[in-house]
Amino acid sequence: MFEQFVTESQFLLEMLYSAVLGFLIGLERKMRSKEAGVKTHTMVCLGSCLLMIISRYGFDGLQADKARVAAQIVSGIGFIGAGMIVYRKNVVHGLTTAAGVWATAGIGMACGAGLYFLALGGALILILIQCILHINCKLFNAKHSYRMKITFIQTENELEKIKGIFGVNSFQKVTITRGEKIIYNVTIVSDVEMRSAELDAIVRENEEIIAIERCDD
Repeated sequence: MFEQFVTESQFLLEMLYSAVLGFLIGLERKMRSKEAGVKTHTMVCLGSCLLMIISRYGFDGLQADKARVAAQIVSGIGFIGAGMIVYRKNVVHGLTTAAGVWATAGIGMACGAGLYFLALGGALILILIQCILHINCKLFNAKHSYRMKITFIQTENELEKIKGIFGVNSFQKVTITRGEKIIYNVTIVSDVEMRSAELDAIVRENEEIIAIERCDD
């Protein structure tokens, strides 16, 4: 009885260790206001550790494949990740967070398997990667797709003007309406996020542009 108490106390320490690592990963996510934060990552890491311990020790003396429970953790976490991924305004959101939760489950499994140094290293590497990929670097920035309605007064080389303003080489789905005013409806793919303040500044700085309107769905 005492030996069982000591053994299960060690399991509890492993679970606590996994919860701390999950908390640290979730804290970085929460600071960036992502879909999954401290509670989700902590519970995923803790739950994966618990299931891994059960997989290792819960079937002693039975003719069973102990790896089955561990294998189901990997696929089961996919259901949680799928709920975080949404497609909005021509952009996929939540994919990185879902991948992070899946990796956090792996860290919890490492804790449950007794691979403590590996779990710590994995958690630190995951946090480091998340921090590096959020550096404002063109290489890491995601592409944004915008539908723009740009109204010009009568001028020349409007397309070249648009390319220079938005820093792109080509457009998608260009439609042009000519009359007293020239209206361009274009889809622009850029790594620069265009907010209303930036669009207002473009209109103020370019006298030939009357208005710019984002027409995202």
